[in-house]
Amino acid sequence: MAENRVSDELWTEFHELVNMTSRELADWLRTDSAGERTESASEDTGHSLGEKVVHILGKRRSDLTDEDLSAMEQVVRRVRSERGEEPEPTAGETHWRHNLMSIGHDPLKPLTP
Repeated sequence: MAENRVSDELWTEFHELVNMTSRELADWLRTDSAGERTESASEDTGHSLGEKVVHILGKRRSDLTDEDLSAMEQVVRRVRSERGEEPEPTAGETHWRHNLMSIGHDPLKPLTP
């Protein structure tokens, strides 16, 4: 397990940026709007990463694996890259919002502290 290597910073930032519940994200990933046409070609984006986020949200910190840590880091990097350091709730293009929602971040919802 990767418990000793999960920094407080990564744990907190991931859970702040992922502002959809595991149920909301799982439901979203089953919709047509979250389909292939909203995803990029990379294997580590979209549904693959979104499914990992659903599983991470259902785990305790002590149960995280190295793969989970990698997924958490990818989510944080991707949201920060697309939203900036202080992401405030904002509307954007539908495609942009749907891509972020596919990894658990809804740009129209406030971040969870």
